[in-house]
This record gives sequence, structure tokens and C-alpha cells, in this order.
Amino acid sequence: MMNIFDYIKLLDFFKLLDDDAHVRLSAISLIHQYPKGSVLYYEDDANDKIFFLVEGLLKTYKVDRCDNEIFLRYISNNRLISEISSLNNHEIHCYANTEFVEDSVVLEINYELFKKHFIQTGLLTDNFIEEIANHTRELHCILNRELIFDATARVAHMLSNNLERFNKFKRHEVSTMLNIQPETLSRILTKLKQKNIIEFDKTDIIIIDEGQLQNTFTGNNGLKYAE
Repeated sequence: MMNIFDYIKLLDFFKLLDDDAHVRLSAISLIHQYPKGSVLYYEDDANDKIFFLVEGLLKTYKVDRCDNEIFLRYISNNRLISEISSLNNHEIHCYANTEFVEDSVVLEINYELFKKHFIQTGLLTDNFIEEIANHTRELHCILNRELIFDATARVAHMLSNNLERFNKFKRHEVSTMLNIQPETLSRILTKLKQKNIIEFDKTDIIIIDEGQLQNTFTGNNGLKYAE
């Protein structure tokens, strides 16, 4: 049976640490297993822990005034979950709800002690900055998807960047992720097929013209299909 030390060594974020540092990190950490459908934290929660997803998959989302779920993104295994906005506070404020969509394993670390022994000492400073930069890039993608892209561009962008995930989920789940109607998704896929950009293999999508697919969301070919 795996212990905390073993789980920590699975995460790329900590791969440059030596065994002594892994042991010290284990002393301020816990491992939790979460079943599919459970919630890690809610929007506006504050906690004194930092979370890494060791195994599994979770989604982040917000809820509007009409109780509609607004999907933001998925976080895959081997990633930092927590949204870090300041290194000066000992609490992390949560800006979205997080729900597990697969049975998952999470590493939980005392944030104050983590900063003191691993960030402020320089051991993991570069790794931490890179993770924050990754979250910023993902935020830019969310802003493009929600504010800049039309429905066709959203679909094309996901096909180009997350084809495996697109094919993994059911069509109504994909439409929820893209915040479009299932009927709209179906029409867009049909139009992309008619343009010989994609092909269907039973329920899976195959990309046959990656260049034209990318042009669809970069705006270079004029293929549009409004919601």
C-alpha cells in the first residue's frame, strides 16, 4: 500500500526534491481519496491547505444567479488544484466550485508550512511560479472561449487542443463544458464534417485537416456558426 512519500514522488512538481525533502514534505501533508461526484471546496471558501491532484479528474465551475452551472475547466492528474493569488496570506481563497468527475486522490499540504520550508527557502519557488503561470494561461483560454470565441470556434478549439477528452465524454457533457446547446454542437460537427475538416468514426471524432481546424478558431477562414 502506498504511503504519502510514494504519492508525493508521483507528482512532477516535486521531482527535483531529494529524499530528505520528500520526508519533510510528507510530515506536513495528508492523502485523501474522493469518490466521483464529491466536492473538494466551494466558491468563496477559504482554507489553509494547498491541494495537488495526484490521480483522477475534477472540474471547476461557477453558478449564476439562476443556479445555472457555468463550466470553467478540467484539472487533470499531476497538477496543482489551488488557485494562488497571494503569497502573503496563510489562507487560500477559492474562486470557483470544484467537483470530482472521477474517483480521485488528492495531496493536501499545510500552506503556511509549505511556504516557509519550500517556497521562501527557494526549493520550489521556480516550480510554484511556473504553476501560477500555467493557471494564468488557462484563464486566458477561458476568457477567449467565453468572451471572444463564437460557438464554432469553441468546438474547434477543444477538438484541436483536447481531442482525447472530447471523445471521452458524451456529447451533452461536451456541450456543457463549452456552454453551448447540444443541438448547436451537433450542427457544428456536421458543418465541420461537410468542410472535410473532421470525420466520424462511430462516436469518435477524427481530425483530417488540422490547419483548417485551427483556422476556424484563429479567424482565418471565415467558418462561423452562431449559437
